[in-house]
Amino acid sequence: MTEAPHARLLLVDDEEVVRHSLAAYLEDSGHQVAQAADGLQALAVLKQQTFDLLLCDLRMPKMDGLSLIRQVKEHYPQLPVIVISGAGVMGDVVQALRLGASDYLIKPVHDLSMLEHAVNKALEHARLEAENARYRHELEAANRELKASLRVLEDDQAAGRQLQMNILPPTPWQASGFTFSHQITPSLYLSGDFIDYFQVNDHLLAFYLADVSGHGASSAFATVLLKFMTTRLLYEFRRNDRETFAPSEVLDSINRGLINCKLGKHVTMLGGVIDLRSNTLHYSVGGHLPLPVLLQQGKAEFLPGRGLPVGLFAKAKYDDHSVSLPAEFALVMMSDGILELIPGDTLKAKEASLPGLIERSGGTLDGLRSELGLAKLKDIPDDIALLVLSRNLQ
Repeated sequence: MTEAPHARLLLVDDEEVVRHSLAAYLEDSGHQVAQAADGLQALAVLKQQTFDLLLCDLRMPKMDGLSLIRQVKEHYPQLPVIVISGAGVMGDVVQALRLGASDYLIKPVHDLSMLEHAVNKALEHARLEAENARYRHELEAANRELKASLRVLEDDQAAGRQLQMNILPPTPWQASGFTFSHQITPSLYLSGDFIDYFQVNDHLLAFYLADVSGHGASSAFATVLLKFMTTRLLYEFRRNDRETFAPSEVLDSINRGLINCKLGKHVTMLGGVIDLRSNTLHYSVGGHLPLPVLLQQGKAEFLPGRGLPVGLFAKAKYDDHSVSLPAEFALVMMSDGILELIPGDTLKAKEASLPGLIERSGGTLDGLRSELGLAKLKDIPDDIALLVLSRNLQ
């Protein structure tokens, strides 16, 4: 558990000696502690100041602890409460927990470290609840904005097409000796495939390829949401000055976001981060096929990986894989629409032919276009996305 920051506490107990003793210990632990002798005093203090946690006895004159908790949960529902009560009133403790108290301690509190642990646990739980509420609020706001974008997409396909083109990264794009190139060919006017790549900081480059379920405006809407989510993750990463940007964490965050938005859409994804310091590619697979293909010294082979689609299962787990990058290579990533263009009786046979096709293409985007005949395509049954990452490719 993360160590809780110093907080403002309100301690309510009619036994002055006990109250001062507990307050002194909590103040020595770095917290600011206000005191009240009964529930009425506590409510008066709460009207004047804000607190991060309330600790209260149950048996008190004027207003007992249960009445105080009812008032607090009505007027200050986010304020966590810890009950400190004698062993003879366990029925009241149960009632306090039902009213919303988060924990309880039995008097007398001989081991004050238990008090500190309970306080830290309650503060950390409240922090997480507030963070989740903020995240839900932001997603709800984003959902409203993106629903408005969806209406634009549905009302004006041309505007939607322009919006998608505007949020795609430039191609080709070069950074730190690496070249990123992409092409997206939609089956309809709008695409459910999406690609992005960007500089995270001075030693990390990130990219992903996503294939949204379905076609048309609703799937294109989901690509705008993906762009928003990854941009927000990048902002949080830079704001917190973090050192690692794990692809599995990105897929996990997008998975939770899509499920919370309840769009009825899921996504297969490949996400990767290049660590320039160690010359290592870290990548994660979210139910995506075909797998990425690495071409080096004229030989192409699939990189290993597996995982569940993003946006379907709340408890989905995503793994990070790592590979050292050779001096000269091409890494080719494709959406499954590619398989519609390749001859073969089975999906397995079509996938098996991909490394040979990439070898013949030389690992370049132009070579892949030629091998796949993309320039001659008219009626495309599925969106097609190609992303090529290369270095020193001859």
